[in-house]
Amino acid sequence: MKDRMTIIFFSGTLDKAMATLILATTAASMGMDVSIFFTFWGLNFLKKKRSYKKKVFMQKMLEFMSAKDKNSLPLSQMNMFGARSWMMKKLMKKKKVASIEELFLLAKQFKVKLFACSTSCSVMGIEKENMIDEVTDIVGAATFLSEAKDAKINL
Repeated sequence: MKDRMTIIFFSGTLDKAMATLILATTAASMGMDVSIFFTFWGLNFLKKKRSYKKKVFMQKMLEFMSAKDKNSLPLSQMNMFGARSWMMKKLMKKKKVASIEELFLLAKQFKVKLFACSTSCSVMGIEKENMIDEVTDIVGAATFLSEAKDAKINL
């Protein structure tokens, strides 16, 4: 087994994104190769902004109901129309906890690999050009599993 960690991020929420990035950047700071596989609602983290181009009606509806990017992710519990997410960000800043953007930049510096799930992209109508530049690649489950099979830690 290699000093590698893989994470599957399938939520689209601030608290779960924070946990993912904290674990990823900590492992990377310890010298591990880290890969994150974003699938279903986790793809909201990778979006540049909302895009309705080339989408069928139901994909447009999903896009409308989803977070527009990583900085607008809701909390997984009691989001209260975004108020709780706002409060959490304020508390994090007050307590000097790294923001989602700071953790993302750290992950980028540590060369954490970001993979988007090809099946979820297809279902949701998300294309590479609508994703942030840091996305390593759009891959299927088999490709990601080949990353994970030799990893010491899989989350």
